[in-house]
Amino acid sequence: MYVAVKGGERAIENAHLLLADTRRGDRSVPELSLDQISGQLTLAVHRVMSEGALYDRELAALAIKQARGDLIEAAFLVRAFRTTLSRFGACEPIDTANMDIRRRISAAFKDLPGGQVLGATFDYTHRLLEPALATPSDVPQARLGSDSKEHSLRVTDLLAADDLIERTLAADPEAPVGDLTREPLAFPASHGLRLQNLARGDEGFLLALGYSTQRGYGRTHPFAGEIRFGEVEIEFSAAEVGFAVPLGRIEVTECQMISQFTGTATEPPRFTRGYGLTFGQGERKAMSMALVDRALRARELGEEIKGPAQDEEFVLSHSDNIQSTGFVEHLKLPHYVDFQAELGLLRQLREEFFAKADTAALPEAAE
Repeated sequence: MYVAVKGGERAIENAHLLLADTRRGDRSVPELSLDQISGQLTLAVHRVMSEGALYDRELAALAIKQARGDLIEAAFLVRAFRTTLSRFGACEPIDTANMDIRRRISAAFKDLPGGQVLGATFDYTHRLLEPALATPSDVPQARLGSDSKEHSLRVTDLLAADDLIERTLAADPEAPVGDLTREPLAFPASHGLRLQNLARGDEGFLLALGYSTQRGYGRTHPFAGEIRFGEVEIEFSAAEVGFAVPLGRIEVTECQMISQFTGTATEPPRFTRGYGLTFGQGERKAMSMALVDRALRARELGEEIKGPAQDEEFVLSHSDNIQSTGFVEHLKLPHYVDFQAELGLLRQLREEFFAKADTAALPEAAE
């Protein structure tokens, strides 16, 4: 007999205590500090800020600690906290051309104006475990040049100067800014709302979709036009003073993918572009986002829809890991009544099945 378990409230309280005890781990090992998480697990912090849609390194580090390293759970915690904050308005569009660059590469141009800046990256490592990292040691401090702070033309700007790539339309400053956190997503979605959705989307999901476009499930043959990571200034237009006020600086990663030629009877062939932008250093996420952004423009560019990454409703409805997690993990919650109904129906169907089988067997037995 399947029955509901009694004493659920007390069991849940004990589960919370056990979670706290398990999270602390071995008491003989020093407890992790938020500074350690923020300073040494930087990429995890950046991912949680991006998918949690809140730029706060300390809160992201706290969420990672609370979630025992589960980055999706940590993003969920940050997203939930974000809903409690007051909204004062929207910042001015950030100018990534004036980024204080820490890393900047292009796979399309060898002699990039301003130079390639390799920065801190795994790209050139041998992917071999380093046993020395298992014990504390003095790591030599890298000799770093100053960040590149001059206005750095993007690769796409160079192509646009020769009319070789589609131009981006200037945003209407008077137009309202779409906000997925306040309004439900509707289809077809504007380009801005699509980018909002992808920026908060799960990195693994977008990576798989981006990979699928390169394997033939979408019309892309991309080149990484430019990937840049660094600091940008955030400004807010305050009505009281009548001009934009600097609020601070944040780290972002920007990726512009250059993709296939296109053209119509009235428009000459040009490169098209896909765009990705994330909080912190998140190159894989920004690249995946740019690939999917380009794939989602298929209908706009008159291309055949033949891959999941080109299906706007499929992509945007399933990319958010908070929604995905909630829907999948709700299956762990009690479904006793539903299961009892299914169990009763299954038994009834089996009785009818065997009754029909017995009836069919009677004429054969008589012969």
